[in-house]
Amino acid sequence: MQCNDESLKAIAGNEPTNLQRSRRLFLTSAALTGVALANGGCSTLGVGGGTNPGEIRQGSFATSDGAKLNYLESGRGRPIVMIPGWSQTAEMFSDQISAFSANYRVIALDMRGHGDSSKPEHGYRMARLAKDLHEFLDGMNLSKATLVGHSMGCSVIWSHWNLFGNHRTHSMILIDQAPCTTFGPSWTDAEKAEAGAVFSPQSLYDTATALAGMDGEATTAGLVNGMFFTKDYPEAKKKYALAQNLKFPRKPAAALLVDHCVQDWRDTISRINVPTLVVGAKGSFFNPKSQEWIASKIPGAKIEIFGVEEGGSHFMFMENPQKFNKIALSFLAST
Repeated sequence: MQCNDESLKAIAGNEPTNLQRSRRLFLTSAALTGVALANGGCSTLGVGGGTNPGEIRQGSFATSDGAKLNYLESGRGRPIVMIPGWSQTAEMFSDQISAFSANYRVIALDMRGHGDSSKPEHGYRMARLAKDLHEFLDGMNLSKATLVGHSMGCSVIWSHWNLFGNHRTHSMILIDQAPCTTFGPSWTDAEKAEAGAVFSPQSLYDTATALAGMDGEATTAGLVNGMFFTKDYPEAKKKYALAQNLKFPRKPAAALLVDHCVQDWRDTISRINVPTLVVGAKGSFFNPKSQEWIASKIPGAKIEIFGVEEGGSHFMFMENPQKFNKIALSFLAST
């Protein structure tokens, strides 16, 4: 394992308020106590056990095939590992990092190619992302972790479960991901709704081709502005989300989208047996019935569906972090 500790990079424009507040709090603490961020080494970021609540530190982890995974960490105690969706970043969990780190050790991970992680030429498949997660959990010695996945982050968790079972996994929070994103030619509308499928094979490959081509950034902007958020979400925050998306180069992003969206996780979901919270939204492009189906297949799972009027989009944890954090913290306290 290879670790680095850096001061959290400044984000140009539209930075989430809670992340700014956390950085100010950390810098004040460092000035008062003489604590400094080290360039290199991993004494506070590795196996030892987290950072003080209010501090957000940035570290890196080297996978077995040479990728360098960026992560943000705050707090101490039982670990929570947060995995963003396709083309999203750890920074987009800033409200959750701030809220959860008062009682837990929170680590938000940039998958390979995403955010501030390295951009290797290989490995943009769900099985490799699951292997990355597996190596990260082992390398950081994170036992009894709550795995929190948003969108494709859920698929990373499901792939990890499929390959490694409940290895180092205490519980899960699954945020708005369809069990099967691409429907077959003979599927009925009811089957599509239950699986949450939104792509036909043709539309999936058409989207991937557009993402990988000359209009990749414009195609991404169309997704962010037209599908990801409710109409009331501020334009400045959408602009921030787009900038985070574009940290992942478009060609490998397109390849990963295809691999992600052709998976069918229904048989894997039916074998999950750890405490689970499922969160969906009426304003999401994934039918909420698919989230109900997931919860029905996991023994004792809890479910929450956000209404459109309460920021109920695919990114409800960004649009309404107060409600999302309250629900998530209640679930965490119960497990």
